[in-house]
Amino acid sequence: MRVLFTTWAWPSHLYALVPLASAFRAAGHEVLIASQPALKGEIERTGLPAAVVGEDVDAVGMVRGYVLPSSAGESAGGPQAPREGKGPRALRMFSAHAESMTDGLVELARSWRADAVVYEPTALAGPIAAAAVNVPAIRVLYGTDLMLRARALLPDVLAPLLERHGVTDFDPLGAVTVDPCPDTFQVPTDYARLPVRHVPYNGVGTSPGPLPAPAPGVRRVLVTWGHTMARLSPDLFLAGEVAGALRAPDTEVVLAVTSSQRALLEPELVPKVRVVTDAPLHTLLPGTDLVVAHGGAGTVLASLRAGVPLLLVPQLPDHTGHAGRVFAAGAGEVLSRDEATPRRLREEAGRLLDPVAGAAVRKTARGLRERMLRTPTPADIVNELRTKVITCAA
Repeated sequence: MRVLFTTWAWPSHLYALVPLASAFRAAGHEVLIASQPALKGEIERTGLPAAVVGEDVDAVGMVRGYVLPSSAGESAGGPQAPREGKGPRALRMFSAHAESMTDGLVELARSWRADAVVYEPTALAGPIAAAAVNVPAIRVLYGTDLMLRARALLPDVLAPLLERHGVTDFDPLGAVTVDPCPDTFQVPTDYARLPVRHVPYNGVGTSPGPLPAPAPGVRRVLVTWGHTMARLSPDLFLAGEVAGALRAPDTEVVLAVTSSQRALLEPELVPKVRVVTDAPLHTLLPGTDLVVAHGGAGTVLASLRAGVPLLLVPQLPDHTGHAGRVFAAGAGEVLSRDEATPRRLREEAGRLLDPVAGAAVRKTARGLRERMLRTPTPADIVNELRTKVITCAA
């Protein structure tokens, strides 16, 4: 079977597809990952074959335009970009990527003779291409299904592309949705989901090996701010400020950054915390008592799979959505950017780390971990997806 995976050029969205793509390839199927030119190198670093479709879109500029404002009426990175046009700004961005990619993806799916198209939920060229060449579309969630509320809007938003490729029967949710989220963490849905275990993939990096255990009575807090926020603006990269606020005699702070982010840290901070560079996040979670982060889906799911509670400071709408699910599930706490003063960060972290006050949150996080580890792995669901493809083709 030939399985065509696709995402627009955003690394964290690619990372969510890698475990399933690798499982298909390990099972003997042909796999190809298609995206815009900017992602080609990152795809190749996964060890999976890459194909380029469409042209690059200024995703960084578009995402920067919907950073959540502070109480001063500006984003953390300065005045917000103009809000032109109607409808949700994120949908306008996703439709711009679909416009860039769809023609090339349809041509690729047809010439490569794909048997199925697998896409992450914001890569809307995926289900259009699948419908255009009459093969099943398999949607892989990278977190909670925040696109579900836009389901009714998408056929109108994508109408010109659908008409161009002769698609009259279109469901943006595809034939099946693969979901890595535990039921109690996922938003309510009205469709059948195929559960899959979340397998963390954070890009190519070097594991530092097991970190030395903290001294007796010392708690370990892992601070990470993902990949996105620093790309938007150095002012939005709060990891250094947060790590500095949380360091204390009874708290060891591990600060996980990329090589480029390390240059954004204040020089005087580096000797005072344990800075780890370019390490896959999941390798740092054993022995961690609390994760403090931005609320990205990959960070959240990796932390929950490790059974670690979270303290989140979201700065983008989708980060707010995932942070809200953490709070609703009882697996952590959420602060707005304005609330995240050094004092509040210390207070909330202290409460979550407290043996008594944080007991319920830790129990919930461990319970989510147990549910996730009981879920079938990507390798386990390959045959089920293959059967689905064969059934749809019959």
